[in-house]
Amino acid sequence: MSLIKPFRGLRPTEELAARVASHPYDVLNREEAFELAKDNPYSFLHINKPEVDVDTSIDVYDQQVYDKGKENLQRFIDEGTLVRDEDEKLYVYKQVMGDHEQVGLVAVASVEAYDQNKIKKHEYTRPAKEDDRVNHMDTLDAQVGPVFLTYEAQSQIDSLIATVTAEEPAYDFEAPDNTRHTFWVVDNMFVSTAITQAVNKLDALYVADGHHRSAAASRVKKMRQDKNPNHTGDEPYNYFLVVLFPHNQMQVLDYNRIIKDLNGLSKEDFLAKLSEVFTVEESTLDAVKPASARQFALYIDNTWYQLTANDALNSQVDDNDPVNSLDVAILQTFILDPLLNIVDQRRDTRVDFVGGIRGLKELEKRVNSGEWELAIALYPTSIESLMAIADANEVMPPKSTWFEPKLKSGLVVHVLD
Repeated sequence: MSLIKPFRGLRPTEELAARVASHPYDVLNREEAFELAKDNPYSFLHINKPEVDVDTSIDVYDQQVYDKGKENLQRFIDEGTLVRDEDEKLYVYKQVMGDHEQVGLVAVASVEAYDQNKIKKHEYTRPAKEDDRVNHMDTLDAQVGPVFLTYEAQSQIDSLIATVTAEEPAYDFEAPDNTRHTFWVVDNMFVSTAITQAVNKLDALYVADGHHRSAAASRVKKMRQDKNPNHTGDEPYNYFLVVLFPHNQMQVLDYNRIIKDLNGLSKEDFLAKLSEVFTVEESTLDAVKPASARQFALYIDNTWYQLTANDALNSQVDDNDPVNSLDVAILQTFILDPLLNIVDQRRDTRVDFVGGIRGLKELEKRVNSGEWELAIALYPTSIESLMAIADANEVMPPKSTWFEPKLKSGLVVHVLD
């Protein structure tokens, strides 16, 4: 079974690529997206977050929002902002963020491979968010946001992609957040075929980010197949838009927690209970960031503390358990559940999540605002742990990983007609 193949990408012109490229749909709220899109008619936010162009009284999941996205996509095509390639292509996408560089392959992946777990997952999806992506994808007749995949790095694939990046790119620009985005079209058919064959020999691909988009693509494929008496398996709806990065280029940051209250405990009682399973040491903002697994940073009452798992905790954790040995699981098992009565992080409004890209100062700021009582920072989950959990057909705790840099939306679209 093939994992990926080339496709006819719908792409911005070279002159407009930087203005079209936008944040992914799920990293901005409605107000933030509106502010970014209001003075830029070319922003892809008009397509991947079309609620910016309807009255704020209309719910973001209303069909009018998806219809506006379809209208905006057609406008971009009619005005020549987006142009579809004549032939099926692969593409290469490089991102540079500070000292970090990652180079990915843009293709479409097989929904059948996803359904048969050759493209492996590690998260549950939320029904409302999955329904949203189904409605968006089906109404627009296009997949406008790529799923972020990873795979076990292979030198052959690295070498083939390096031959592409030695050529002149189609786009090369720096975004306002100081990340650099460079995009190539693979025009050499021999190279394209060699890359496709090399990827299709891999044992598996792994969803790093984009579980709702990939699950939605599977549902849309089934919907359309059921309605198509002449279904062949070659239709565009049998595939979904992806960018694949080798695992050794992935940058995973911490995904931290802020918490509303101490569940009736005093600060002194809370710290005393923590001391039963952690070594608790007062620290400072500059020194407290977790430097290894099973180390946490706690901010409460204008003070930072470093928490390090002690023998009592370590003796209760099975190091061979790929899920329960994760720091996010240890946080749940030894702090959130028994001390703070936060049993389900997906549904409990007393906990919220802050991506590591925002830094520890953001945690201080949120707690100092008075809206939250404490913050806990974690050591990042490794990409190897993610892959091991997916291989074991297990599921990671919610909000275990934060990937940076984020993929820009709008550099290429997969049309489902």
